Amino acid sequence: MVDDKEQDEGTVDVLPARVPVFPLSGVVLLPDAKLPLNIFEPRYLDMVRDAMAGDRIIGMIQPLKPDDDGGNPTLYGIGGAGRITAFEETEDKRFQITLTGLSRFAVIEELPTTTRYRQVAADWDRFAADRWAEDEAPGVDRNRLLTALRAYLEMAKIPAEWEAIVGAETGPLITSLAVICPFGPSEKQALLEAHDLFERGRIMTALVEMSLLQRASGGGHDDNDDNHRIH
Repeated sequence: MVDDKEQDEGTVDVLPARVPVFPLSGVVLLPDAKLPLNIFEPRYLDMVRDAMAGDRIIGMIQPLKPDDDGGNPTLYGIGGAGRITAFEETEDKRFQITLTGLSRFAVIEELPTTTRYRQVAADWDRFAADRWAEDEAPGVDRNRLLTALRAYLEMAKIPAEWEAIVGAETGPLITSLAVICPFGPSEKQALLEAHDLFERGRIMTALVEMSLLQRASGGGHDDNDDNHRIH
């Protein structure tokens, strides 16, 4: 098992112009977030092997239409890239990896390729501030967010280590919630594309409160999933 807990200083300053992408609905990756993935499709096994042999960078991006089951669905224009910081091959030849978020990117164009996985030309300049993680989020109503979040977790029956949540810095907490909470693809994309932590915190609070209202009125859907656990 490969496990890089610490990245070399300066690693995030060198971001490739060409990025392999993993289209996955309902999944986003933000800077410094940890995203565990279970890889089993042949094209993505290829992608991970190639990434491990190079810079270990993979881009996560959502299909524009969640129900598009075609081989090459149209993609959103913005995704999040991460570096493989943990890797393990299972006995049945799957890969279990963890991506640690580096930066968001804008898709300039999809590139022609001979690989089975897709690759894009990435513009990183728009999100240059992503390379400096924000721990503080001035203006975010933390008490309001936590109050709504606790009620949401209890109502959705999502296991959570509440003491760890309360003790977390506001920035990392909002980032983790954006990645882990089981919102729909469009809501996830809104969180990904938020300009800064204040905006992301505002959107997060609104989404949690809206989910509570929907569930209370009987109009919500069951987001509960044993794979969702907030640490």
